[in-house]
Amino acid sequence: MIGTLLQIAGSLGMFLYGMRIMSDGIQKAAGDRLQSILNYITSNRFSAVFTGFLITAMIQSSSATTVMVVSFANAALLTLSQSIGVIMGANIGTTVTTWIVSLFGFKFKIAALALPVIGIGFPFYLSRSKKKRDYGEILVGFGLLFLGLNFLKNSVPNIQDNPQILEFLNNYTGLGFWSFAIFVMVGTVLTMVVQSSSAAMAVTVTMAFMGWINYPTACAIVLGENIGTTITANLAAVGTSVNAKRAARAHFLFNLFGVLWITIIFQQFLTLVDWVNPLWDRNNMHDLPLKLSLFHTLFNLANTFICLPFISILAKIVTKWLPDKGEAKLLPYKLQYISTGIQDTAQINLLKAKREIEAMTVITEKMFNIFLDLYQNPQKKLGNLIEEMSNMEELTDQMQEQITYYLVECTKDDLAENSLMNVNAMLRIINELENIGDSCMKLTYLLQRRYDRKIELHPNADEEILDFSKMVIEFMALNKEQMNRHMEQRVLELAFKLEKKINSSRDELKKASQKRLQAGGEVQGELLYMDLLKHFEHIGDNSLNISQALRKISK
Repeated sequence: MIGTLLQIAGSLGMFLYGMRIMSDGIQKAAGDRLQSILNYITSNRFSAVFTGFLITAMIQSSSATTVMVVSFANAALLTLSQSIGVIMGANIGTTVTTWIVSLFGFKFKIAALALPVIGIGFPFYLSRSKKKRDYGEILVGFGLLFLGLNFLKNSVPNIQDNPQILEFLNNYTGLGFWSFAIFVMVGTVLTMVVQSSSAAMAVTVTMAFMGWINYPTACAIVLGENIGTTITANLAAVGTSVNAKRAARAHFLFNLFGVLWITIIFQQFLTLVDWVNPLWDRNNMHDLPLKLSLFHTLFNLANTFICLPFISILAKIVTKWLPDKGEAKLLPYKLQYISTGIQDTAQINLLKAKREIEAMTVITEKMFNIFLDLYQNPQKKLGNLIEEMSNMEELTDQMQEQITYYLVECTKDDLAENSLMNVNAMLRIINELENIGDSCMKLTYLLQRRYDRKIELHPNADEEILDFSKMVIEFMALNKEQMNRHMEQRVLELAFKLEKKINSSRDELKKASQKRLQAGGEVQGELLYMDLLKHFEHIGDNSLNISQALRKISK
């Protein structure tokens, strides 16, 4: 018995390892395409669902997708409603793995399929070409996954030779509703233990295929797996913002609600599955895996269809469940590296870093706009805005440190070659953004000194400063629009022209200021004016460095 359990554990381990390698290869091959897919989220709830489905189908891990969603919600890069939509799509996307296993894992001689796939993929895996290695990784992972499934199927004892197994399960199959509840719980615990709904589903399908459990029991276990898979996102939400916790709880409530409503019509739903495809016989062991896959897919589609119109209501429920507790707005910035326990999510982690850089870009732009607002409206309460600027400047310092550390962690994973190039560009960008934040803070301190000491600037200073600031705003807006994308040569040339224009204006205004000083102008006013110009010019230099870094980001 112990030997059998160890064989099953080893087979499951090979299955999970194959899934991990295949997922890593798919992520690296997909590369920046994941970013463009993720950008589609912001359109509407339907696009959010589709995005969740597509990313999960691509990377073969709903856990990775939901952890990513919690992570982005934590950084306020996704709204709660968008997060819920992506999670719904991830539930549908996870059925793709089930179909792959059911279509190929039990209809064919798996070893006969797996070993040739590994044989084809391994030479690519050893190739010097990074792209070929990625594709080789996909093939090797695919082969190991099915080889593990083959071992799993052979490790599970045949029911005819081990009738005691069926007798054990029979103790729990004749209890009506309680039988259903028990096996839902079994599915929940199984998924929590293996930390992968796809692996739990493979175990369930195998047990049904070998005759350990019947079709209704297997369906009940599958429902439990939908609850168990939410544990990963909730673990990832520990120690995060309230918005991230809400996204994780929404995942749990969504899946739990699906199990509750199907409990009421369980037998009728099984009949519906039979009606959708009457050719697959639930009592035929060769058809049973496909029947379970169909049940799994129809359930997730139905649950999403029912809940989709009520995303806003679900968001309100979790908001009431986890209300804001009046926490201080200034919390230490912490960028947590994603780990699902089963699969690395290197490319998804890189997507998160890109999103954080976009957020940092917005913060620096806001800092400059606050400075301009203060310059044009000196009657405003300066103390409050100085404090806000100081908090934002401290945040940019923390973001620089945390994102840098995070990107270094990303490089420890086996990233694609173009992704490594992107990391180097991103490291330069965050350094320049932090410098812009520092310059904005220094500009604000100059204003504070001006107002505190009642320093007067020359009559044309306001007009000149505002005209100069428009060039800086244009430069910052250009980089913001291009952020995390490959900057085309024509756009980079525009950046060079803007930087040259800023330098030229600085030189002209500085010469004019020096002439005013020589003519007996106000010393304090002219020195402060030249300091303002100096920091404007620094922001222009930083912006050009960002543009050059964006040029090096891969297409």
